[in-house]
Amino acid sequence: MKIEQNEAKRYLSGILCLIVVVGIFSGIGYVMGLPNMLNTIMKTAHDLLLNTVFYLMAICVITGAIGRIFVEFGVVNLLERILRPLMKPLFNLPGVASLGAVMTFLSDNPAIISLAKEKAFSSYFRKFQLISLTNFGTAFGMGLVVIVFMISQGYFIEPFIGLLGAFIGGIFSTRIMQRFVVKQHPEFKEELAGQIAEGAEQRDDEVKEGSMFSRILNSLLDGGKTGVDVGISIIPGVLIISTLVMLLTFNAGDNGVYDGAAYEGVGFLPWFFGKINFVFDWLFGFEHPSLMAFPITSLGAVGAALSLVPEFIEQGIVNGNVIAVFTAIGMCWSGYLSTHTAMLDALGYRKLTSKAIISHTIGGLIAGVSAHWLFVLYTLIF
Repeated sequence: MKIEQNEAKRYLSGILCLIVVVGIFSGIGYVMGLPNMLNTIMKTAHDLLLNTVFYLMAICVITGAIGRIFVEFGVVNLLERILRPLMKPLFNLPGVASLGAVMTFLSDNPAIISLAKEKAFSSYFRKFQLISLTNFGTAFGMGLVVIVFMISQGYFIEPFIGLLGAFIGGIFSTRIMQRFVVKQHPEFKEELAGQIAEGAEQRDDEVKEGSMFSRILNSLLDGGKTGVDVGISIIPGVLIISTLVMLLTFNAGDNGVYDGAAYEGVGFLPWFFGKINFVFDWLFGFEHPSLMAFPITSLGAVGAALSLVPEFIEQGIVNGNVIAVFTAIGMCWSGYLSTHTAMLDALGYRKLTSKAIISHTIGGLIAGVSAHWLFVLYTLIF
């Protein structure tokens, strides 16, 4: 009987999936024409691969090399020691947590998990603090890539205003998650995550061996290789998520006719968000509903969200405020919907995934709002 019920559920889920997929693409195909829709999907994905993914991969390679150099020659440890005094009053975390922020900023969200699973690192945390590292680390994920990309688009001050916004959003996300965890598991407030490993205090003070030249060369090559891996990992998100979002965001060509060219669409998202755009105008300072495509895409992959920026700039709907908000939301959310489950599963607390997602959704919204009003303050002062 139970086997038959499970089989019925599988059939039902398959039918529902088929209805949703066919419904979405039938609606788009009806507006654009089926051949035009298919041509637009392929041409958009192809153009994103050639002109966006490889560009992002180049940035990842360079930033990966820089990040590895920073690790090799102690810059990361120096930054971690400078940031330690901020951890307890702002994030309610031990000082060593700042190392996690630096590592995720230089790489991506999962870097915090590799640290959290080290006894020498996790031993400084209570359980509720260790669990909240998923939110804390994610708030800075791919930060260097996001900032360098925005600077490459011709903006300099605005990305750093966005960085401050992401920092504020990270505070709220981390502390809200801690409250959720303590409320559900009061014992985690006092329980230690692990015992301090012998020699843990000396882990950051190890002296690397080898000549200066070999250390520099190996760091650059290893960091660049890591950047290639990151660049390859963002391909599915950029091609699949961005293509779908663009299909729902952009409209017909310049002559108002669909001809199967890249970056055409049905304009559904601008129409939808246009109905409530007064909310996003006040929160984020977005004057164009199309801009909401960036935060939506950031939920799944920040690399895919970045691919939208050049097209928005070409349309002339981007200004300094938009870049600041994009940076804050892109960095703070940085694809958390696609990473939080795996990160908490790696820590052994998968059942708290929904709490982490709720906390980080709030944190990302606060990051965007903070960046907007910080930019307003900046323009009033300067």
